[in-house]
Amino acid sequence: MDLQLANRVAVVTGGSKGIGLAIVRTLLEEGVRVVAASRKSSAELEALADDALTHVEADLMDPEAPARVMERAAEVYGGLDILVNNAGGPPPGVTLPRASFLDASDQEWRAVFEFNLFSAVRAIRAAIPLLRKRGGGTIINISSVNARQPSPLNVDYGAAKAGLNNLTKVLSSEFGPEGIRVNTISPGPVRTPWWTDDGGVVDIIASRTGTDRDDVIGALVPEMMKLTTGRVVEPTEIADMVALLASPRSANTTGAEFVIDSGLLKEL
Repeated sequence: MDLQLANRVAVVTGGSKGIGLAIVRTLLEEGVRVVAASRKSSAELEALADDALTHVEADLMDPEAPARVMERAAEVYGGLDILVNNAGGPPPGVTLPRASFLDASDQEWRAVFEFNLFSAVRAIRAAIPLLRKRGGGTIINISSVNARQPSPLNVDYGAAKAGLNNLTKVLSSEFGPEGIRVNTISPGPVRTPWWTDDGGVVDIIASRTGTDRDDVIGALVPEMMKLTTGRVVEPTEIADMVALLASPRSANTTGAEFVIDSGLLKEL
């Protein structure tokens, strides 16, 4: 299927690893020119080096950073068609999952909201004028099933992502008549560095349960979370949905949430 994405311009936040890296790679394969924003690059991102890829070092918790990223896209590639707000998870100094709601301080709540919600708000604010100049475009917000599955283990993160879901609906309604589509993808557990890096979620669960880390990701997590498919999500599965939602073939899809969670959410 031709997704008709060739020569379009995208900004992907958190684009150096995990889901963001997979999104960057998939969009490049579809002929998109991509600006990947992250605090620092990675060997995997550098391996994709191409005239169609620009990396911008940016701490998206800096209120001025999102606007600088959008300006760079306009400067290098002449505009913007697609914004993927992917940056998220625990910001520096915050460790998730927690043991209880009581473990999160005011400072940690603020940091989690800055990274998971306010950075997206600022990126969207800076992107809309560029999308308007193109006569429309698409914004894709990467949320989480935690937005709809409350948990004391990630209470601040879930609250921030719930805000992002609400924001998607508001933006879709306000800017849809101008041709700007806004949708949400809500992943479940995904095989990303947040889970698999040393000291990540897998190690935290392994230390609490006395389980081997390979068994945690391969068996314990699917069992604990009652994953229907029996396995965690791969980053490319999120990236494929991003590409479809970014495509003109999804021209009448807006204000929607797409859950890719291995069947974790069972409720209507």
